[in-house]
Amino acid sequence: MTKTIFILLFISAVSIASGQANFYKKLADSAFTLTKQNVSYDPTYIQIDYPNGDVPNGKGVCTDVVIRAYRKLGIDLQKEVHEDMKTNFSKYPTNWGLNTPDKNIDHRRVPNLMTFFNRKGTSKPISTNSTDYLPGDIVCWNLGGSVTHIGIIVNKKSLNGERFLIVHNIGGGQVLEDCLFNFKIIGHYQYKK
Repeated sequence: MTKTIFILLFISAVSIASGQANFYKKLADSAFTLTKQNVSYDPTYIQIDYPNGDVPNGKGVCTDVVIRAYRKLGIDLQKEVHEDMKTNFSKYPTNWGLNTPDKNIDHRRVPNLMTFFNRKGTSKPISTNSTDYLPGDIVCWNLGGSVTHIGIIVNKKSLNGERFLIVHNIGGGQVLEDCLFNFKIIGHYQYKK
């Protein structure tokens, strides 16, 4: 009986791990498809629908890449972040001087996404070893001063095959680049609802 239970637990664990790996592969694939859309970098504050609100097609910033990739998998980070901020506002950064959550912009701010992924996802080690960064992982950088950035690792490799590439929007639209170690990494996450 014990051997049977062990085998069932092992099969269940393998199935869960396989399902998670499949989710992150789908997330990486959904991020890659975003590179086929023509998007201009536009950080303008815009009132958007809630839930499932988005800035107009053809516009966006780095966080919109992450939001849109997750949305393709049926996960609305606008709603997820807003709901968590409503009940845990004090746990989020106060960089913007707000006293209450703002469903139009909170999910579009890198420090808020970092806090959300720390709270609800898995925080992974930050290292200089490219093999630690896998498709579907979210990476955050400090570009200098208080300027932060975010992107998603996809299942495409650099020309030398050393590391996976990133889909992000750092000003040139939703693009695929070999930029993992171009800036100081300040966050490394996985999130699956």
